[in-house]
Amino acid sequence: MDILNQVGGLMLGSVPTVILFILLVVAYNLLVQRPLNRILDDRRTRTTGAVEQARGAIAAAEAETAVFEDKLRAAKMEIAQAREQKAQQWQKERDSALTDVRNAAQQRVLGAKQEINQSATTARQQIESATAQLSESILRAVLPKGTNISEAHQ
Repeated sequence: MDILNQVGGLMLGSVPTVILFILLVVAYNLLVQRPLNRILDDRRTRTTGAVEQARGAIAAAEAETAVFEDKLRAAKMEIAQAREQKAQQWQKERDSALTDVRNAAQQRVLGAKQEINQSATTARQQIESATAQLSESILRAVLPKGTNISEAHQ
């Protein structure tokens, strides 16, 4: 029984220590553990949120890059089409100018041919009239002086 009394006395003496220990554990939980867990959870949430936000930002940037690349590609195609249209327009203008120059040259050639034909006709007429005068002059020079020239023509 002595041992039981001693154990009972030790138990009774340890009650304030147990109560202090329990109070210390409760105070630790209230003052340190809970705020620390809350801060760590908040940090974890912020870190995870920041990582997700960064992933979202990267995805948005990639999407914007794709949009910009599409716009750039479309702009390049528009520029190429505009260049092609301009080249075709210049080709048409060049062809039109060449056609105009050819037509003008043909008109000049036709005008020059008409002038040549007129000159040739005038020259023939002058030659024919000069031939008639020359033949009369030759006949007068060759025939004796009292001979009628109109009789010599026959």
